Amino acid sequence: MASPNWPIDEAPGRDVRAAIPEDFRLESGERLAAAEVIGRLHGPDHGPLIVIAGGISSDRFAGRWWSWAVRAGGPVDLNRARALGFDLLPGRDDPGVTITTADQARLLALLLDELEEPIVDAFVGASYGGCIGLAFAAAFPERIGALVAISAAHRSHPAATAWRGVQRRLLAFARDCGREAEGVALARELAMTSYRTAEEFGLRFGPTPPRAAGEPYPVCDYLIARGAAYAEATSAARWIALSDSLDRHAVAPGAIRCPLTVVGFTSDRLVPIEDSRELAERAPNLRAFFEAPSIFGHDAFLKEREQVGRALHDALTPLYATPQREIAA
Repeated sequence: MASPNWPIDEAPGRDVRAAIPEDFRLESGERLAAAEVIGRLHGPDHGPLIVIAGGISSDRFAGRWWSWAVRAGGPVDLNRARALGFDLLPGRDDPGVTITTADQARLLALLLDELEEPIVDAFVGASYGGCIGLAFAAAFPERIGALVAISAAHRSHPAATAWRGVQRRLLAFARDCGREAEGVALARELAMTSYRTAEEFGLRFGPTPPRAAGEPYPVCDYLIARGAAYAEATSAARWIALSDSLDRHAVAPGAIRCPLTVVGFTSDRLVPIEDSRELAERAPNLRAFFEAPSIFGHDAFLKEREQVGRALHDALTPLYATPQREIAA
């Protein structure tokens, strides 16, 4: 996923916080160091509630990291709907834990309880956020009206696990050597090679060799810059936990009973289009399946505004036309 150095929040909102009960345990049996889960509510005081979740670099400021989509008049129209983003756990300064997408869904449920929102009208999730959306729909079928899963499937592909596994070992090695920030930067460089495509790199970078062996080529300069921008954005422990969470993700498509929209890209190497097709084929209540090419690979959900915007428009417009349900006082 692209750099977390987002601009200022382009969709002002208010933070909401929910305490994590003392007896809350992850599926692993572990406890989180955090005492609360934090969300941010964008949009008007009333209207349908849409949960927005992105990749492992995203946070509660959905109007910042996905500003073209979550805005007034946008595909997630903040003139007509409320959008709830939330911070993924563990946090940057938390020690590592073994956490699943189902655990993240349960944490979101705590936030919804605090807001006195029994039902999410729609959940829009991309990448890791789409996996959380699938887990939420399976765990809380009575609490979700519709789901849009973008660049996300019901399981992790072994090829994606291979890439992420190398990143996790690199992160652990650098941390144990006392060079954590450098390890985070280098792991980010490696990750970017899986997020994007050979086609894009071929269009953007020439094969001009450097002066001497070991010095960076033009494409390496790009990767080094992306890594440097990310070095202080997360900790090795947090990245390892969330990366591992992606690889533990597994949801039976038949358990997704709400209306489902699936968006997949044929160039996505982390979520192969075959897995998106399988999810769409096996889901019992498929509303729509969008499949498109893109030179941006897994990052297409951030870059392909026309294709993603059209899918969001088709999935969410019915909410705007539906009479508002009564909101708990």
